[in-house]
Amino acid sequence: MDLKLSGRTCLVSGASSGIGAGIARILASEGVRVAMTARRADQLKQLAIEIGESGGVPPVVVAGDITHADDIARIVDESIKHLDQIDILVNSAGGSRPLSQENANAVWEEAFALNFTAARRLTEAVLPAMRARHWGRIINISGSMEPRASNAATPAKAALHLWAKGLSCEVAPDGVTINCIPPGRINSEQTLNKLHPTNEARRDFIAKNIPAGYFGDPEDIAYLAAFLASPLARYITGAVMPVDGGMHFFAH
Repeated sequence: MDLKLSGRTCLVSGASSGIGAGIARILASEGVRVAMTARRADQLKQLAIEIGESGGVPPVVVAGDITHADDIARIVDESIKHLDQIDILVNSAGGSRPLSQENANAVWEEAFALNFTAARRLTEAVLPAMRARHWGRIINISGSMEPRASNAATPAKAALHLWAKGLSCEVAPDGVTINCIPPGRINSEQTLNKLHPTNEARRDFIAKNIPAGYFGDPEDIAYLAAFLASPLARYITGAVMPVDGGMHFFAH
């Protein structure tokens, strides 16, 4: 299927590894001109080389910290300078933030800055031009709404869902869609190094909770993101679409 994405432009946050990197790869393979941002410039540069060598459109690297408002403005400005405009925004940056009594306030503030406020600010920066052109796609990589423990990222992702749903209604008449993808267990740094750091822990979790029988890969998220970014998905907005191998029915 031709997703009709060739020549479109996209900014992907959290693109240095995991889901963000997978989305950058797939979109570039579909002919999208991608700007990638994250704090780890070296990993972004290496990924850009790999994408170009594999036949995708070589992405632009714009390193920065999206938890700082000034950096968001710079990232968007530099991305537009290289791409001319931003048709698609993928808010992929985020991370789990378990809570403890120590430094609880700082954890809460950082969790919301990363998992909600950054996506809101990036969206607000690109949305006026999308609405003026009567075309735009915003895709948020969010999280589970069925927490197993107290985690500051969970309320931040809940805020992301509800904010996106409300905003999607306002911008739909202008040809802009906004959707969220909550990932299940994906083979990424966070899953493999923090959530399930041993093979035994992974096998045990899969056996108990994932009907598909395995952790997904970043590309499993990326294929849905690419479709939602395409003109073919024009009638899908305000949706929350889990990609989790069936885990959402069993693991919570």
